[in-house]
Amino acid sequence: MQQPMFILAEGNERTHGQAAQDSNIRAGKAVANAVRTTLGPRGMDKMLVDSSGDVVITNDGATILKEMDIEHPAAQMIVEVSQTQEDEVGDGTTTAAVLTGELLAQAEDLLEADLHPTVIVEGYHEAARLAQEAIDAELLDIDLDDEILEQVAESSMTGKGTGDVTADVLAKQVVKAVRQVANGERIDRDDIHVHTKTGASSSATELVEGVVIDKEPVSENMPRTVEDATAVVLDMKLDVRKAEADTEYNITNVDQLNAAIEAEDSELRGYAKTLKDAGVDVVFCTKSIDDRVAGYLADAGILAFKSVKKSDAKALARATGAKRLGSLSDLDEGDFGHTERVSVKKYSDDELTFIEGGEASKAVTLFLRGGTEHVVDELERAMNDAVDVVIAALDKGGVVPGAGATEIAIADYIRSESAGIEGRKQLAVTAFADAVDSLPRTLAENTGMDSIDALVDLRAAHEKEGRAGIISSGRAGVIGDPVEHGIIDPAAVKREAVESATEAATMIVRIDDVIAAE
Repeated sequence: MQQPMFILAEGNERTHGQAAQDSNIRAGKAVANAVRTTLGPRGMDKMLVDSSGDVVITNDGATILKEMDIEHPAAQMIVEVSQTQEDEVGDGTTTAAVLTGELLAQAEDLLEADLHPTVIVEGYHEAARLAQEAIDAELLDIDLDDEILEQVAESSMTGKGTGDVTADVLAKQVVKAVRQVANGERIDRDDIHVHTKTGASSSATELVEGVVIDKEPVSENMPRTVEDATAVVLDMKLDVRKAEADTEYNITNVDQLNAAIEAEDSELRGYAKTLKDAGVDVVFCTKSIDDRVAGYLADAGILAFKSVKKSDAKALARATGAKRLGSLSDLDEGDFGHTERVSVKKYSDDELTFIEGGEASKAVTLFLRGGTEHVVDELERAMNDAVDVVIAALDKGGVVPGAGATEIAIADYIRSESAGIEGRKQLAVTAFADAVDSLPRTLAENTGMDSIDALVDLRAAHEKEGRAGIISSGRAGVIGDPVEHGIIDPAAVKREAVESATEAATMIVRIDDVIAAE
């Protein structure tokens, strides 16, 4: 038989067979190990310093992996796993990364035992299906009232940097924010905004029933506060209109010049007059506002803002009930929005504008404070995760016990079902259960417990009581019922972690040839 020929460009490198598998698995395990110590309420933070000296301090898995600037292609797949987890459910990124690494570690042992990669892949997919069944069986039959949702939010924030304010206080604000925009319908995540500002302790964090924008009025002569305001959102310039075609005007005397200036001024005055006559109190403009228009608007007592970001304009429209207008012709009262208050507040050298209340309001803002940028950045990540998990609990299939209890149940169920699976695939299914066991084992390690003893005790308690997890207590941990301790997770977080970790691990295991260009 003639050997196959590979024609590669000069400088390309090829790794194949066991060497390729070993390289990919080692890379995946290394990435997973990098975030392992951040898992759980006693997880530690990572400090990441880039080439320009910028520092990020966090224990958020997705942030850590993104900031690490990983180059190995197989390791990048785990970064994608954490990012997918973040995008889909907002939490569980470290869980997904650690599970992927453990699945690869188990696959490495199976490959050394001469199990074919295809058999491993089939076994892992079968085990993932069983894991989803186990998650469904662990769903708690309870009403998702505010108390339960606060526990869900608090569980997601426990162990994360929240400054001088406790997670339970922030959890109440998160749930209130979600309830504010839910209104009996499917929740639109875009209606919940997070705005950060340094200069005060984290305990000054508040929920604003409306929108906060980083803008100041276009004129110092404008009012700083407007009550019971009629607002308009404009996607147009309040400036002199320019001809679409190249046009040249020949002015031969002063009268013609004065007439041109008067016509231009009349046009600019017309913007202010049109808005004033329509009863508008506040203008949010996504484009420029001429200085002369700003002066005329100030004379009319109208508060105006220019160069508002498109995302802010969308939020303002939702918050006030206004339509976004591209023209001031044929203004109708139905185009306007209404808000209880628009106020400009000064923070150090900066000014922020608060747009609060209004019957049509469908937007809220979690206004986060912190003493330093590092504090507010980590608080922002924690609050975003908390908002996402509360929404996931309401919109994506309920809640399950946290603290590793669901993982213990998953592993136990997979092992019990694996006995009915024929052939070598059973080995891969059992290995999957062992990989899932690594999650409560890691929780135990990070909590200060002996991981082996804790895992044995967890299994025994699960067998006896039906539910058992790692409960952080002081400097160590104890075995207990997580539901009794208010440790609850959205089922969607577990489902997504199992699904994305399985897909990434099986994709990596199937690779036996790597051709890399320099």
